[in-house]
Amino acid sequence: MSDPAEPRWLDDEQLSNWLALGAMLIRLPAAIDAQLRRDAQLSHFEYQVIAGLSMAPERTLRMSVLAAFSEGSLARLSQVVARLEKRGWVRRTPDPSDGRVTLAILTDAGMDKVVATAPGHVAEVRRLVFDTLTKAQQRQLGDSSRRILRAIDPDDPCLDGLPFDTAAPETGHLTPER
Repeated sequence: MSDPAEPRWLDDEQLSNWLALGAMLIRLPAAIDAQLRRDAQLSHFEYQVIAGLSMAPERTLRMSVLAAFSEGSLARLSQVVARLEKRGWVRRTPDPSDGRVTLAILTDAGMDKVVATAPGHVAEVRRLVFDTLTKAQQRQLGDSSRRILRAIDPDDPCLDGLPFDTAAPETGHLTPER
């Protein structure tokens, strides 16, 4: 019988998988960020913000919902939205139905930026992730990711898709419609 104080060490296969996952968790975001900075002069977080708004009804979201979608804090989102406002891609306004809430709205110029940026971003996501996996492996990746995310935060609003209602095209959420 094992000692309850003894840690449940990883076996060799688990350790190998854990090290590979850790490396991927660091290198994939860096690779995506590098492509977006090189080709669109945007960070990955900035792109997540404008892409999220592009998929929202009327290209408008509450800042709290946009923070959940972009996996950022409200403080970080506010700083990024301020930069995007200076570029003319986003504007903020109080919610007319609840003045305590701030809405972020993607401008026409912001939508143009999403439309111009999305093809290169999708190509890089495909190259680095989906083209390296079979369809079955892609499904398993999604299932595994959701299981891990559920263990981290069972109430995460992104577990079952977008944290807001959308009329996103059937071709996928990374393909914006005008």
